[in-house]
Amino acid sequence: MKREEFKIEVCADSLQSVLAAKNAGADSVEVCSSIQEGGITPSYGLIRHAAAVEGLAVHVMIRPRSGDFLYSELEQEMMLQDIAAAKFLGADGIVCGMLNADGSVDASFLKKCIRAAMPLSFTFNRAFDMCRDPFEALSMLEYCGCARLCTSGLQNTALEGAPLLARLYEKASHITLMPAGSISPSNIEQIARETGAREFHFSAQIPKPSGMMFRNTAISLGYAAYRHADNPDPAQEYATQVASETQIREIIQKLESLCC
Repeated sequence: MKREEFKIEVCADSLQSVLAAKNAGADSVEVCSSIQEGGITPSYGLIRHAAAVEGLAVHVMIRPRSGDFLYSELEQEMMLQDIAAAKFLGADGIVCGMLNADGSVDASFLKKCIRAAMPLSFTFNRAFDMCRDPFEALSMLEYCGCARLCTSGLQNTALEGAPLLARLYEKASHITLMPAGSISPSNIEQIARETGAREFHFSAQIPKPSGMMFRNTAISLGYAAYRHADNPDPAQEYATQVASETQIREIIQKLESLCC
């Protein structure tokens, strides 16, 4: 494929990852915090600095917490305020998703978010992968006016979800489908072939060594303690993940060499 025939979006939860995406030739970034929690609304500062990077579209994740996508009235109010803040800070698009308790798309709140985001593009996030009926949900997203859909095909990875992604891609008429979920240089060609998609979403994260010389190994806080409550690993307290320019470039090169 020619480079102009596909688009690459990098999920970035730090400014370093945003810059890596830019340097490697990505078309856009989805800016969020806490990728390990599925992504939540990023900070004011991260949005502002990401939006200042030239030549890179910035789509901002609006998600007030981890967990499910069933939001209370107060959470919805917060999300609408966060959309307004992202617009003010120069975002190019909004990324958000919401479901009803029965697993259907919360169309009423979705419409409010799309109106609040205008004139920015609106991407429905991987809340889609928790829905009860993907084709019913797809029809609702198109009816409400979503521009893009980020999904793994209701599976843990885009490769596992490729059969459904291909069916969704054929069904979609007014929305761009973006496969997401453990996309890497080793599987991007297969995912592209099997799904027919031309836009792809991934984080390409690799570990970044900590510069801390002193380390208190007697305590583990935050994510490391939460995920390993019975046997916390203090070393994880100092671990960070950043987008790899090398992996992003490799994915782009794999797609460019793909014969269609």
